[in-house]
Amino acid sequence: MTALDFLSQAYRLDLRIDSKLEQLSSLNELATKCTSTISGMPRNPNHSVSSMANVVAKIVDLQREIDRDIHQLMDIKRQIAASIKAVENKEYQTLLELRFLCGCTWEEVAIKMGYSIQHTYRMRDRALKKVVINASGE
Repeated sequence: MTALDFLSQAYRLDLRIDSKLEQLSSLNELATKCTSTISGMPRNPNHSVSSMANVVAKIVDLQREIDRDIHQLMDIKRQIAASIKAVENKEYQTLLELRFLCGCTWEEVAIKMGYSIQHTYRMRDRALKKVVINASGE
């Protein structure tokens, strides 16, 4: 795994969490919709109850997945923070923190640090060479 792959883990996991939260929102909307149809045909009264139970079960399962992902994200961010802290150059630390812990784009990092985008990319390349991947986070 490259330093860039290691540092980008949190961003990718955060995107997956956001996606699951959107799915959860859709399931919650589905669960709150109450539709009834009027027809002369007899219906199974348990059908709507079992459909609702299925939706609720999916909601609970998805909430558990999201909780696990959030705990994993916290662990990954702790490991990333430790790796960034181990970089001796404080400018590199700031650059890496802004990008990989705060989620700023490289353009936003350049603006916040007062550098041109080209200089920011040069610093990024140098900083990534200084990152030591420490999977234990210690």
